[in-house]
Amino acid sequence: MRRALCAILSLAATACTSELPVGGGALLEPPTNLTYRLEPSGVAGEPLGIVLSWDVPGDPAVQRWNVYSRRSASAAFDLRATTTSPSFHDRGVPDLDYRVTAVDAGGFESAPSNVVTIDSRLALPVVRTLASTSLDGAVALTWSDDPFEAAPAAFGNYRVYGTSYDLDANRCGATWSLEGTTVAPEFIVSALANGVPRCFAVSSVSVEGYESLWSPLRNDTPRFDARNLVVWARQADPLRSGFRFWLDGNGDRLAQRGELGRVVAGGSPDADFSVERDGAGNLFLQPRRTGVRMTLYQNGPVADLTSIDLAPAGGYGTAALLAQPLFGYVTEFDGGDGFARYGAVRLSHVGRDFLILDWSFQSDPGNPELRVLGAP
Repeated sequence: MRRALCAILSLAATACTSELPVGGGALLEPPTNLTYRLEPSGVAGEPLGIVLSWDVPGDPAVQRWNVYSRRSASAAFDLRATTTSPSFHDRGVPDLDYRVTAVDAGGFESAPSNVVTIDSRLALPVVRTLASTSLDGAVALTWSDDPFEAAPAAFGNYRVYGTSYDLDANRCGATWSLEGTTVAPEFIVSALANGVPRCFAVSSVSVEGYESLWSPLRNDTPRFDARNLVVWARQADPLRSGFRFWLDGNGDRLAQRGELGRVVAGGSPDADFSVERDGAGNLFLQPRRTGVRMTLYQNGPVADLTSIDLAPAGGYGTAALLAQPLFGYVTEFDGGDGFARYGAVRLSHVGRDFLILDWSFQSDPGNPELRVLGAP
């Protein structure tokens, strides 16, 4: 009698298990619309992780979710994790395929969701060119918009990276950090120290999170500048007819903002140059201080102060230069430490009694960079 009862109970248990099968049961609604998003790391093909998300079915019996993955198309799916949230964050380089099942309180699973495959071929093209513009305490970056133009619907955003730069060794630093993200092919890296070189790179990211290889590297150095400064002709106002890029008031050989862009007397030994007027009413820029030399940036107008890029390698002298509207001029002088310093001016207005100038000054010793390297 005891054996007969055990047999009956055994048959009942078998019947219950066949009605609620594990892994593919039809009584629970499966999750739908499984999608993923990779977390870019800065290295193409090596994301920080993957975030899976899916739509919750309307079945109140669902208690949790099982997440499965496999490393190759020929391998079996293994249980990766169990979660009560309709999303899952998997750290590290992801597996090839993922799928999810719903699980009820008794541990019975639904049929699996759709499978998502992590396909690195979905990565966008590399940004081909990267240009930079030196600003006051910042660097403006612009680049070719190839990734967006190649696949507008697949484009997610750009990531901008930065690190230190060794000007003497012509080498970028090894510790990179994310400066920011943008959907436009331009970005301003701000809150930078003037006179401290930096190195930059840009990558493109697809809507799934695939990150491309980096753009060409670009180095740049923020520098001080100011606009619309009036300097008078010495014959009209001798006390306001001279200009000094940097007057090291405390002798520490470090450029502070209060020491820069000073209007001084044209006849002062502190003036880098003075504004002189000849008998015909023409204005000239005359180098003044010992060791100061000046040259015309180019034989024609410059569009803006930021159009004055690398200081010319030669052509400097002490002769007076004719002041011409919209022209650019570069000044070279010793910073007192054996290294040259460079400053630039662009004349936005030239009258009879005064001129109006924009100026920039590179405080990094020996660094001739005043604005931009390269072009998009």
